[in-house]
Amino acid sequence: MPTVTLKRVKMKYILNLIFAAATLLAAACSSVSFEGTVDNSTLAELCSGAPFRMERVTLPVIPDRTESIADYGAVGDGITLNSEPFAKAIVSLVEKGGGHLLVPEGIWLTGPIRLESGIDLHLDDNAVILFSSDRDLYPIIETVFEGLDCRRCESPISAVGAKNVSITGGGVIDGNGGDWRSVKKSKMNAAQWKRKVASGGILSEDGSRWYPDEGFIEAEKNADMNVPRGIETEEQWQRIKSFLRPVMVSFRGCENVWLDGVTFQNSPCWNLHPLQCRNVVISGVTVRNPEYSQNGDGIDIESCENTVLVNSAFDCGDDGICVKSGKDEDGRRRAAPCRNLIVKNCVVYHGHGGFVVGSEMSGGVENVQVSSCRFLGTDVGLRFKSKRGRGGVVRNIFIDHIMMTDMQTEAILFDLHYGGVSAVEAMEKGETAEIEPVKVDETTPAFREIYISDIVCNGAARAMYFNGIPEMPVTGVNIERCTITSRRGIEICYARDVILKDVNIFPAEGFERLSVVHSENVTEE
Repeated sequence: MPTVTLKRVKMKYILNLIFAAATLLAAACSSVSFEGTVDNSTLAELCSGAPFRMERVTLPVIPDRTESIADYGAVGDGITLNSEPFAKAIVSLVEKGGGHLLVPEGIWLTGPIRLESGIDLHLDDNAVILFSSDRDLYPIIETVFEGLDCRRCESPISAVGAKNVSITGGGVIDGNGGDWRSVKKSKMNAAQWKRKVASGGILSEDGSRWYPDEGFIEAEKNADMNVPRGIETEEQWQRIKSFLRPVMVSFRGCENVWLDGVTFQNSPCWNLHPLQCRNVVISGVTVRNPEYSQNGDGIDIESCENTVLVNSAFDCGDDGICVKSGKDEDGRRRAAPCRNLIVKNCVVYHGHGGFVVGSEMSGGVENVQVSSCRFLGTDVGLRFKSKRGRGGVVRNIFIDHIMMTDMQTEAILFDLHYGGVSAVEAMEKGETAEIEPVKVDETTPAFREIYISDIVCNGAARAMYFNGIPEMPVTGVNIERCTITSRRGIEICYARDVILKDVNIFPAEGFERLSVVHSENVTEE
């Protein structure tokens, strides 16, 4: 039988509110913030202070040699295509042992840039790298996307198997993604939609959606999420190229990676995607995608080990900061967990989630610390998502000192019924309450050993929602020192061993503060 234990101190409602708010604000002010220049000593301090054992993360070693892209015939006029100068400059620097490739002031139009070991792509503060939307420049390659082995167009910036590689400085890297992405009319305002329709492309029969071309529509009809099915000939692949829109920055199997100070924006799909990399630092970056950009994630850290993400801002069309480890059979076969990750002093504005785990987590996620972050107007604040069939274990997650405002749905969400829709869409459709258990096997996802503390949320549709599965409930979640104002309170379904300590929820009149069904050992102190 479900059990709920309540241990409440008898205090007047208003005094409880004042005390909780004052306690959390004091804790937030006293927490250690990480600011300033990133160097190896500050990285060592961060890693040693993690609540789990983590190897020391260090910055890549780049030879002290600098050459300008202009020395190789590049022209920063926004018109000249500079693909060949970039390629020549990188080859030349590699032959000399590596170094810094300077991109000076200007707008540098180019096709894909392939980084190699020992190369730092360094942008002047007034430099813009603008990627051409000419799809002929982007060959179709074998890669991994959404956790599956698949074919996609080559990324605007990529590195495969590189060691000691970085993108630093200032400036902007623009993926010119608007020419790749399909978009819904409902996601745009009238002026944006008018400009989009005038740009060319094709409208759906009911006029509610814009597509770049017919090939996109054909591929989408038979796609598994964003992976096309039934494509056999090279001619067919070429016809659906727009559907194979790439992530903008792809690092696969790299070691000693650093992204610092640059603005990454307007990607065709996800913005930043380190995959199966080791020793990764992302610091002081700004990541921007239009709010209406489908699959416009900020960063997806997938199956990486020893990663530090600090002092960065995200404003996206999908999840802001997301952790993944492969999807379904492909992810379980790779068996590459995402582990040892520190996220600190970051802000997420628009986005489906502020900090997100899943839904591609078949390889598992463990040893994650998220602290001193702000989520301002995202759909969800802390979002954990998966579904039956994925497998993988998410455990040892530590989250503290998070400030949230204007959550469109939940401040904290555990959802093991993810169906490929946003949290807003899921809430509008309603969720399942009582379901039949199935046999536990390698495809069963699990979320456990999750510690959340010192949370303030001013405004949410629902404070928290645990939406587990009966054969593997969400287990071992500890939430302490939390104050949330919301329309609906906490709703817990299919969870076990949940502790709520000093959790103050203030729902709208007529809504329960705490509702627990199909759960065991939910304790409130």
